[in-house]
Amino acid sequence: MRWSFRIARVAGIDIRVHATFFLLLAWIVYASWSGGKSRGEVLDATVFTLVTFVIVVLHELGHALTAKAFGIRTRDITLLPIGGLARLERMPDKPWQELLVAIGGPAVNVALCVAAAAVLAATGRAAEMVPADILKAGWLPRMVVLNAFLAVFNMLPAFPMDGGRVLRALLAMQFDPAVATALAARLGQGVAALFVVAGLFTGQPFLALIGFFVWIGAGEENRQAQFRAALSGIPVWHAMATEIRTLAPGDTLEKAALFVLRGTQTEFPVVEEGRVAGLLTRTAIVNAASRAGLGALVGSAMSREFAVVAPTDTLEQGFLAMQASPDHAAVVVQDGALVGLLTGEEIGEYAALQGALGRRLA
Repeated sequence: MRWSFRIARVAGIDIRVHATFFLLLAWIVYASWSGGKSRGEVLDATVFTLVTFVIVVLHELGHALTAKAFGIRTRDITLLPIGGLARLERMPDKPWQELLVAIGGPAVNVALCVAAAAVLAATGRAAEMVPADILKAGWLPRMVVLNAFLAVFNMLPAFPMDGGRVLRALLAMQFDPAVATALAARLGQGVAALFVVAGLFTGQPFLALIGFFVWIGAGEENRQAQFRAALSGIPVWHAMATEIRTLAPGDTLEKAALFVLRGTQTEFPVVEEGRVAGLLTRTAIVNAASRAGLGALVGSAMSREFAVVAPTDTLEQGFLAMQASPDHAAVVVQDGALVGLLTGEEIGEYAALQGALGRRLA
């Protein structure tokens, strides 16, 4: 995500912070200071905010590690002013897996809440679990209230929040996944509208902001689901490019750059001894040429980990493989030999022609 930078790496997952997160911290400091708070109280509010976002990271790791158990990698976790975002390479194929991934985050909050409450109860401080003012309470009561709130709030049926994903997974057990997503998205946008109205009428702009992002997220998730559904059942060979230029590892970046300038192709399979050895993108050409010059070899700049699909795979499978690849392209291989190239441009053109003709292209 743009305007974000890495601050840590946990279980092979990059933890990133978006630049706008610091605007939230600045606002908290300003609001506390202008409200007549002492330096200690301002510091306490700032530390509490930072601890809250540490718990948010743990919440997102709950999703990520559950997904990892099903063989799904997480690209990164990014902290935003409105919370955390774990970017999975793909969503689980089976509804019950999606259900477990969705509740993985809130389950972390429940565990932390129960642990803090147990310590309070064991030390004879059970009455402190529900403080009148959370900012004036001790840290254990804060952990009880904060984690209880995060668990309940995230389980609201507002797709694509955790509760909405649970709802979508349950619906997908009875309906087609695209229908389940559409139903969950509509309900999610309804809840988002309530957030916005409640935020405006109660003077809580942060609640309205959350509602706005939930509305946008639900709509985008629904569009993606419908798009993937439209690609299901269509083989890759219907849309793949077959008239493509290839490179060899021993070619220079100058040759690759000339291919880019003289044509429309921007991703190039790198073939060695009849087999695909790598993939070179326009971005990789520019980055490598700026470091080592146009005389550098293609083999030094190409990606050796690339998406591979078969011509008989569905376009949905090809699309998901492209999404999971940093190159956002896939080489099409049959019996070990290169037969085509699949990119977002090919899929987009196929979908546009199919829509214009009102039927699937054969």
